[in-house]
Amino acid sequence: MQTLTGAQILVQTLVDQGVDTIFGYPGGTVIDIYDALYDVSDQIRHIVTTHEQHATHAADGYARATGRTGVVLATSGPGATNLVTGIATAFLDSVPMVAITGNVAGSVIGTDAFQELDITGVTLPITKHNYFVRDIARLQDTMREAFALANSGRPGPVLVDIPQDVQRARFAFEHKAPEAPRPHRVPKPEVIEAAASAINSARRPFIYVGGGVIASGAGKEVIELAERIDAPIGTSLMGISGVPTTHPRYLGLQGMHGHYASTMAMDECDCLIALGSRFNDRATGDRRKFKPSGRVVRIDIDSSELNKTLIDQVDVRSDVKTALVELLPLVEKRRHPAWKRKLSELRACEQGFDDVREGLTPRAIMAVIDSNREQDMPLVTDVGQHQMWAAQYLNFTEPRTFVSSGGLGTMGFGMGAAIGASVATGKHVILVTGDGSFAMDMAEFVTAVDHGIPLTVVLLNNGVLGMVRQWQSLFYGQRHSNTTLNRKVDYPAVVRAMGGAGVHVSSLDELDVALEEALASDVPTLIECPVDKDEFVTPMLPPGGTMDDLVLNMDDVRKRLQG
Repeated sequence: MQTLTGAQILVQTLVDQGVDTIFGYPGGTVIDIYDALYDVSDQIRHIVTTHEQHATHAADGYARATGRTGVVLATSGPGATNLVTGIATAFLDSVPMVAITGNVAGSVIGTDAFQELDITGVTLPITKHNYFVRDIARLQDTMREAFALANSGRPGPVLVDIPQDVQRARFAFEHKAPEAPRPHRVPKPEVIEAAASAINSARRPFIYVGGGVIASGAGKEVIELAERIDAPIGTSLMGISGVPTTHPRYLGLQGMHGHYASTMAMDECDCLIALGSRFNDRATGDRRKFKPSGRVVRIDIDSSELNKTLIDQVDVRSDVKTALVELLPLVEKRRHPAWKRKLSELRACEQGFDDVREGLTPRAIMAVIDSNREQDMPLVTDVGQHQMWAAQYLNFTEPRTFVSSGGLGTMGFGMGAAIGASVATGKHVILVTGDGSFAMDMAEFVTAVDHGIPLTVVLLNNGVLGMVRQWQSLFYGQRHSNTTLNRKVDYPAVVRAMGGAGVHVSSLDELDVALEEALASDVPTLIECPVDKDEFVTPMLPPGGTMDDLVLNMDDVRKRLQG
């Protein structure tokens, strides 16, 4: 048994946990930790970003693309507070992360010392748990607990704050294997039987896939259930890639900006089977009016989600895969010809809304991306109209290949997350972004170039804050207050100045050539595509509306604007 400093104990514990990458930014109260990282640079890769928030998003993207726990490191004070948005993003989307911060020495805590901050108090509402390590004797076990907790049950971020005196103190250290995540709860037989009974009595079943399906790796079981009960599958934004979007039973994204057939099928089903989904307002519209016509069977690992937004006639507290393995043997094989005919009508109706215009339309841009992208290649989005177009039009056949901020809707998420996803998988990553989001995080192009990270950014530039402007157009009398940017930035030139490659395209053919060249290159590349400022995301659910109030297509948009 050897005696090490607290900083060395922390770093050696990270090695024992299998950590191979840390994203972060050095500072005064973590200088001892960075000194200890120097000795393990052959085991742990550290990537310095241009901003701590983006380091958190990188750790987030690393975790979403692999399921492994992402790690971010920052100093006290502003370094720690810069993590907050990234931690909240991970918290709302159930992403496993360990955030490590330094703090001033325990002897001056509470004296308003330089860069002192109670970061555990700040992050209490947005972490699964957080720790302030007062005693070096607890440091190793605290770190092991943090990793186990981050990836146990419903995954999420855990923060560990370590004062400088603890980092510099010495204590005995012995290598230990990682603490195993807590085993999944097996649901009670009577609960599984009740779920099976409700499903077996259904004539119009609908399976709703959330992020819990991806977290539990339950895609195969979901498809088996759908085939057995003759049910369609819809997804939340976080559920995209949980099952192949090319599967015949897949109806698409559901909700405010979802596919028409998927959204209406959920509304008209008589048994809604919800798997690992939160049912936020984007999925339901006005919750007081959202009531599928039959039973709700809900499987979720987090008991606080059950009956929170809907009254679940049958709720199953369990990991989705664990529950489905127990459930499938009790589910009867059924065929529902009338429901199948109805679904065919909904699909046909949706096809009538298809955007078949020529030129650089959002749908056409996504089609070119799809034709050039390998299916195991992660695709990351920022937040806004481009995010919804990507969710609606792109295909995903492999799990964890769609990386996007859902619950918090974090603009500026994309560049950090794309870097993290690429580092985690070793694959070239495509980021789909807009000019509003990219302006928030384009400094991370420096990070991508410096670390040789294979990355292609497809920038849809409409010169406006498109999603907010869309709301202003439809629901605020076309009063476009502060959403018209018209920035004079030459984005391709900016990224070239950072050491990357940048090109502006004005046709689909040019985009196709540019993407092919970018994906074959190791140089981070930006491709700018001009998009009309009046391109809207449809369908769209009006605020306070129900699924009957959907704005279905651009014809509906024009009627509203003229009316």
